[in-house]
Amino acid sequence: MAFTITSPAFRDGDAVPARFTCDGSNAVPQLNVSEPPEGTRSFALIVDDPDAPRGTFTHWVAHDIPGDGGDLQAERGKTLQNSFGESGYGGPCPPPGDRAHHYNFTVYAVDVPSLGLRGDSRQALEDALRTHTLATARLTGEYQRTQR
Repeated sequence: MAFTITSPAFRDGDAVPARFTCDGSNAVPQLNVSEPPEGTRSFALIVDDPDAPRGTFTHWVAHDIPGDGGDLQAERGKTLQNSFGESGYGGPCPPPGDRAHHYNFTVYAVDVPSLGLRGDSRQALEDALRTHTLATARLTGEYQRTQR
């Protein structure tokens, strides 16, 4: 079996339930990882919207997440600033009336317990992941807001 990320809240390709979005309570969906490759010492997670009007919008960036599979518990890791200008999870929130946006929940199996980032940006994380990623897995959900 391959390295995978799943959620009991929604399946790959399905709609993200409103409670996990800006139209709900922005609750963090439970994420589960299975079959991480041998040598995995931690995980990193990037949640983004490639359909945003001004380019990819980052909703969550976390790294140094402990664990060996099961419930990802990304809040136990270190978080970086998202495109909302906050640290932590910011749920899907496309412009009202826009077509459905895709939200990629990408998890990285990392070969060290701590990446020792040189900076506090998504770019710093991606730079570190270039040399420490054993495998990646992705779960994609969709969300569309109605015209208000």
